[in-house]
Amino acid sequence: MGRYLRRGVLFTLLFAGVAAPAAADPILMFLIGIARDMLINHATSPERARSPAPPMPDLQRVYPGTTVEPDHLRRLIDDSFLYLGDGQRREIFESLHSALINPKNAAVRGAMIEYFAEKALTVRAAQLKLAQLPWSEKQRMAKEFKAELAALPAQEQIELGELLRSGLLPVPSDLNQLLLAAFEAR
Repeated sequence: MGRYLRRGVLFTLLFAGVAAPAAADPILMFLIGIARDMLINHATSPERARSPAPPMPDLQRVYPGTTVEPDHLRRLIDDSFLYLGDGQRREIFESLHSALINPKNAAVRGAMIEYFAEKALTVRAAQLKLAQLPWSEKQRMAKEFKAELAALPAQEQIELGELLRSGLLPVPSDLNQLLLAAFEAR
């Protein structure tokens, strides 16, 4: 009995020590009250009862240590790199896929996926923004591009020309044609 009494006193003292500073700060008590209300509202909301939990990914098909399936990456590549052909997008997927299933990359697999997804979405956003530019703005960009070409070293000009001819520059096809025409006319 004495042991239970000592534990009870100990827990009372510990709780009093924790509760006293919280009671002293009205802002903290206000925030704790809001957090408690949010939890109660979330737990008792009718939407929570109606909506099922998101489905668990099929662990047989995801990359180990992640919840990402190869089909998700393939769709991301297809949606983000519209300027590339099917074969080129397939090469990107196969290269990324082989790096992700490599056991040596287990520790960085999630970071690799996150980095790639961020870059792919950036390319997609740039593509969409460039595609929405008016024709006059694209022509202005081509003129500025032609002027900037002169400042590039010869080797970089050659590499840039190859990118434009092969359509590998991440710009819409009409802008690529304008840039290529400016490149050829230099």
